[in-house]
Amino acid sequence: MLIYGAGGHAKVIISCINASGDSVQAIFDDDLSKKGISKSYDPILFGDKSIIIAIGNNNIRRTIAQKISHHFGNVIHPTAIIDKSVLIEEGTVILHESILQAGTVIAKHVIINTRVAIDHDCSIADFVHIGPGVILCGNVHIGENTFIGAGSIVVPNVTIGNNCFIAAGSVITRSIPDNSIARGNPGRIIKTAN
Repeated sequence: MLIYGAGGHAKVIISCINASGDSVQAIFDDDLSKKGISKSYDPILFGDKSIIIAIGNNNIRRTIAQKISHHFGNVIHPTAIIDKSVLIEEGTVILHESILQAGTVIAKHVIINTRVAIDHDCSIADFVHIGPGVILCGNVHIGENTFIGAGSIVVPNVTIGNNCFIAAGSVITRSIPDNSIARGNPGRIIKTAN
């Protein structure tokens, strides 16, 4: 597998790849000064291999995905528990000890971080990052480009819109509109962009 990005998130993805018995053929990054990086992205190099974008920032991950010509793969740590009915699209990463329950749909280039629990019938849109230890109860819907901070809880039947930021440790008890920042217990909207 190939990796685009050489920061801390890449280290975790490399750990997942190695734990699955696979190996990393090359790591690309735009910052050539990073230790161990020798090349910026080359669409010709290892053209038969899959690539994963190892960058936590949703906006940067989206921008880079538009430049990539390699096939996108998925990285799933072997300790993750995933029901056979779960749909996982390309470019997605599911990290250590995460649980995905029946009927869940995970779209493209999503990060399901360490020990996330996603209950039944949830849907996660493209370029979402679900932080470590987050709990999504049943029938939760997360819009594109949204970040859910570490340790947050989202109660059943809630929708969080596109381009939202949910602060770490929040308890979201009602739906959140697009372009909002929310935090607290219970979660309150502190800013909405028009």
